[in-house]
Amino acid sequence: MAHEDVRQSLLSPTNDSSLNLNETKANHRRKPQPRLRAPSENGSQEQQRVLFLANLESALVAQEFRFKYVLFLLTSYLGIGTLWFFLIRNQIDGKKTNGILDAIYFCVVTMTTVGYGDLVPHSSLAKILACIYVFTGMALVGLILSKAADYIVEKQEIFFVKAMHMNKKFNEAEILMEVETNKVKYKFLMNSLLLLVLIIAGISFLLLVEEMEFIDAFYFVCSTITTLGYGDESFSTGVGRLFAIFWILGSTVCLAQFFLYLAELYTERRQKSLVKWVLTRKLTSSDLEAADLDHDEVVSASEFILYQLKEMGKIGQEDILLLMERFKMLDVDHSGTLTAADLISS
Repeated sequence: MAHEDVRQSLLSPTNDSSLNLNETKANHRRKPQPRLRAPSENGSQEQQRVLFLANLESALVAQEFRFKYVLFLLTSYLGIGTLWFFLIRNQIDGKKTNGILDAIYFCVVTMTTVGYGDLVPHSSLAKILACIYVFTGMALVGLILSKAADYIVEKQEIFFVKAMHMNKKFNEAEILMEVETNKVKYKFLMNSLLLLVLIIAGISFLLLVEEMEFIDAFYFVCSTITTLGYGDESFSTGVGRLFAIFWILGSTVCLAQFFLYLAELYTERRQKSLVKWVLTRKLTSSDLEAADLDHDEVVSASEFILYQLKEMGKIGQEDILLLMERFKMLDVDHSGTLTAADLISS
């Protein structure tokens, strides 16, 4: 092939020895100048850190904008639903406290699919509106509120990491780097802590305000946050329903995020273990044959990288073949390299 002179053979020990010799000589030449290189290296690291912080800050700003948008949508959605069900409040049966409060409460238990059964539509119009509201509510909770919960968790991650490393000296940049490196782990831990707080708050409120027994309160909290809503227990007081409006929204979304982060954490750990296995296992001649995409009996650096990425599950064989076909189509002169002339001709 025309570009064989830039390839590094993984099958030839002669090339390896000459490469090691050249690297040794290069290292020897660099030894007298460590202090001259240090400032530039430190400057490069500092530039990378500044760039990382700038990117992270812009991402947080974008997320904050999305959070405000989500909050606006949720407020509008609840406002429309409250108006609907307040106007047809006489077509809804069940335990009632205050007209507007009951309407908001009915919207929340409907959109989160908790459905205690303490308030039920009995007319055709009320049933149709409830059907429309539950489907749009599920979409809002699944696609939009989960993003809001993700934003809240991420905002608290920095404080959580600072608390974990309270006795260690870390600057703000190192804290942010730690959060970004172990993002899924800290999201899971922060969400778990938030879920625990919501469960304790729910049980405490039911014990003190709704005057339930501990077992009944714990059972009621579990059936609510999992959206089972058997209907044998519900919020019956005005204060209880006011608390439920915020608590049901927060706890149901938080539980959904908990399982999402758990799945992400499991997947990430499996991926890391696979990557570690790929990087530490001993290569064989069959690996070299599999990595030799153009079958010229030598494996270039690009072929080796592609093969390793495929083993790590980051790219598939079909993806590689598609990209190779595209390269061949662009390589008009069949030189094995792409030039401006190739792009013009293609």
